Amino acid sequence: MVLLSCALSLQAQVVGGTRAFEFLNMSNSPHTSALGGLAPANPEQDVSLALQNPALFRPGIHNQLSANHNLYYADIGITNLQYAYHSPRLETTFGVGLQSINYGTFQAADIYGTYLGNVRANDMAVSLSASRQYKEHWRYGVTLKWANSVLADRSASALLGDVGVVYFDTANNITIGIVAKNMGFMIKKYNPANPAEPLPFDLNIGFTKQLKNVPLKLFVVAHHLYQWDIRYNNPADKKSNIFGADTVADTKSHFADKLFRHVIVGGELTIGKRLTVTVAYNHLRRNELSTLETKGLAGFSFGGGLYLNKFQVHYARSFMATAGAYNEFGLNIALDKLFKVGDKTEPWHWNNDYNNW
Repeated sequence: MVLLSCALSLQAQVVGGTRAFEFLNMSNSPHTSALGGLAPANPEQDVSLALQNPALFRPGIHNQLSANHNLYYADIGITNLQYAYHSPRLETTFGVGLQSINYGTFQAADIYGTYLGNVRANDMAVSLSASRQYKEHWRYGVTLKWANSVLADRSASALLGDVGVVYFDTANNITIGIVAKNMGFMIKKYNPANPAEPLPFDLNIGFTKQLKNVPLKLFVVAHHLYQWDIRYNNPADKKSNIFGADTVADTKSHFADKLFRHVIVGGELTIGKRLTVTVAYNHLRRNELSTLETKGLAGFSFGGGLYLNKFQVHYARSFMATAGAYNEFGLNIALDKLFKVGDKTEPWHWNNDYNNW
């Protein structure tokens, strides 16, 4: 409740540059990117999805490690690690994670252009998670995160938390998840003389349905639910007449646009037993990353997954309008299957095997 109060008191418009640690809302894996960037209720046996909702940590992803390193735009390096371990004695599944973004080295100069040397910029977050089952169809979980940011001679840090709940019905192949993300407070501000920057709080609800006679999952995610109007009116998109005045006054309510900016939809098709193909559409991303002249495939994302006995290989391609597509690769490793241990380590429950749900 303390974290939730902090989050609600720090709400800000959904406009770039208004919140610190915005990187925490970036996709943490190719599978998540292929699903449109958010996945609070995807039941796939992939540990990287558990960072989207701590309630997704469960025995079925015990001893699974997700690792990916990709080059973002301008050669920005992004690294993500996620690991899950289930304790039968405590009836709890634990998780640890790392998110790191390296923006590289830059030349620093004073107001007169005098070279002052090189500076670096990077963001990082370390997370600890725990999840338990409640009755037959429910799981609940929490993630605590310490985030740190270094921008040249300025640095900041924050303590944040995610709280999530998942309802799973394996008989009807339905998964519903809700998660409140990035609730917390700044530990250290970039500038001690200024008020603390708002944190990137978000509230998501997801619904996934596995069709009965078709190997296809359909999903829908609603995000930024704490604020109705997240539409940005870009002055550059207004058309003017020869006198410089707007030709038509915008009196529309834009209800449909405001509604669908909260929504991500898509599907994931399983081919055979080992291959998945994913497609998703993010309406908010399309409208924020496209222009009146060029829309292209902005807002769409595609991906594929190859599920082997010891490994999972994931790929995603997300379209960022004229900035081009972003390609990602990731690897999941079943550590207990790759590294067998003897009976002496049986108390670790290293080799325990669990159903996905």
